[in-house]
Amino acid sequence: MFAVHFYENKTKVLNQALRSIPTVDEAIKIKGRKGKVISVMEIDENTYHVYIEFEKIVDKNKASTKDLGKNKRR
Repeated sequence: MFAVHFYENKTKVLNQALRSIPTVDEAIKIKGRKGKVISVMEIDENTYHVYIEFEKIVDKNKASTKDLGKNKRR
């Protein structure tokens, strides 16, 4: 078992005890967010730091620039 610590930039996202270590460029899903492994660093024989990059979250509820000038009729 390995202690795997997941980081996004300098923020610790999650740490888990895993039987296998994620590889570079592997697609991964943590806390419902899709991401990709950027690098894996071995700290000691049982501890690894895995740096990930999450996909950008797109907010679908924002009004587009066209809709800003329109007003709702009541």
